Amino acid sequence: MRIRPLLKGAALLAIGAALAPLKASAEAPAAPAAPSGTVPGWTEFLDGLRDLPDRVLARLPEEQRSDPQIRQEVGRLALSAVAAATIDALTADPDHPAFTPQINNYITTGQPNADTNYRTAKIAPGGTYRLRGKRGSMNMVRIAEGGPRPKQVEGQVNLGGMRPVHDLNALKTDAEGRYDVILSPSKPDGYTGDWWPLDPTTNMLLVRMVGSEWGKEVEPTLSIERLDVPAPRPRPSAAVLEEKLRSIPASATFIAPLLVDRVAKLRTDGFVNKLRGADLSQLGGLKGQFYYEGAYNLKDDEALILEAPLPETCGYRSLILTNDIYETTDWYNNHSSLNAAQAPADKDGILRVVVSAKDPGVPNWLDTSGYPTGAIQGRWTDCSSQPVPTVRKVALADVKKSLPKDTPTITPAERDQQTRDRRAALQQRPLW
Repeated sequence: MRIRPLLKGAALLAIGAALAPLKASAEAPAAPAAPSGTVPGWTEFLDGLRDLPDRVLARLPEEQRSDPQIRQEVGRLALSAVAAATIDALTADPDHPAFTPQINNYITTGQPNADTNYRTAKIAPGGTYRLRGKRGSMNMVRIAEGGPRPKQVEGQVNLGGMRPVHDLNALKTDAEGRYDVILSPSKPDGYTGDWWPLDPTTNMLLVRMVGSEWGKEVEPTLSIERLDVPAPRPRPSAAVLEEKLRSIPASATFIAPLLVDRVAKLRTDGFVNKLRGADLSQLGGLKGQFYYEGAYNLKDDEALILEAPLPETCGYRSLILTNDIYETTDWYNNHSSLNAAQAPADKDGILRVVVSAKDPGVPNWLDTSGYPTGAIQGRWTDCSSQPVPTVRKVALADVKKSLPKDTPTITPAERDQQTRDRRAALQQRPLW
């Protein structure tokens, strides 16, 4: 499976403050200004990021570009892209790789799935690598290969077609639950352990650790090493460090605008308060996963009811919300995502989910969390069928009478505790 990293990076902190003039005083005289050009590439790094928010805004409709709230959210998205690109620049080393965070609740470009912890590691095409650790008990842990980014066409996004995907849960483990697997273009002579064939053009591995029962499943541990180079890491040269610094603006300016207009396009295509199947095969979608999505537009006294027959068998399913610039709605602090463990089907086998700004007092609720417009996206993974839910809009006051009579009631106190418990469970999942 081909998955270009939609994101990679750590935050850029207070550049403006660092450049602010210091006040002279008798006790603390001003420090002399550093000579210009001390760090080659630094000025170009700053200059390359100056218009990043403008590049993102240019992809949006005029009414969004002029909205003060969305403008600041675009600023946050730009910081996410810089953070991702910075982490990549600091950590990427194909000869001495490590799995580091990609996207999450705080680095939001690429519209992360709420149940998934993402990690990436850069590798060298044709190299031989060893992964080992404890497998844990996650329902789904997939490691996808990524390759060179195709040439982009104006107005389109192409991260490349599907590439091989490896299943960590299919590996053998010892009595302590430890796995050990080699990835290489060809199997090493005489090797009898677990081995995954590695496409000789692959230059990145993307790990998805997908959990449904937050707080109960145990995350796997992951280490990676390259076997066909010496173990010690030499001091990076000045040229390598400069190249990494200069790479940040190019990466951030590609990542930040990448999907920012996807919700607007759903509206243009007429998919407002209704859903359609989505082909994400060129956008880093997971092989074996079916996506559906649509834009929503709701007043505070309105609700959407999504209905779909539950597949007979299903490895994983979820529903999430995004805002107008395709950032996943904050699922740590709001009831804005649902998976199979959190959203059971009704007795008639129909999955029903309510989307609204105010709590309707039913279990399967997606909170729009202050965003009256945005997108709904669902996933069916390794399921026997992939239904696209129907959508009907009702008055918020009519939600309960529009659902089966035996639908349970959730009190405000129960919802508050539910939100606190989901936040605690998510915070206890490792981000690094």
